[in-house]
Amino acid sequence: MSNGNYVRPIEILLVEDNPADVRLTTEALKEEKIYNNLYVVTDGVEAMAFLRREGNYANAVRPDLILLDLNLPKKDGREVLKEIKNDPRLKVIPVVVLTVSKAEEDILRSYSLHANCYITKPVDLTQFIRVAKGIQDFWLTIVKLPPKN
Repeated sequence: MSNGNYVRPIEILLVEDNPADVRLTTEALKEEKIYNNLYVVTDGVEAMAFLRREGNYANAVRPDLILLDLNLPKKDGREVLKEIKNDPRLKVIPVVVLTVSKAEEDILRSYSLHANCYITKPVDLTQFIRVAKGIQDFWLTIVKLPPKN
């Protein structure tokens, strides 16, 4: 993420309707000192508007990484994932499904819709921080993310 000596923040879109999980994610990213800009949307319709830069999101940044819950109001995460991966401009953005569901059918469906990974959300802060560290270590340190277009 560097350009010479300048290191830009990682742009993360969190698609999550549970305020407690938004707080956990925010705290976990702070705890791990991940240099990021976190944008939060609370339903699937809002997520697609953000990604397509529509309406209130006309000036939204293109995220480097999407953290996507499956159980969302208006348009669920499965529909959002399908739309992202069917859109030539969006499909290169890595999508991490971050959900409470441990159901095999959700895991299989998410991967069949081309999720980049599937993580079951832990319920306590310590475990959530561990997950955030894993996301940071892999997606934000090891992986080469696609360039902005």
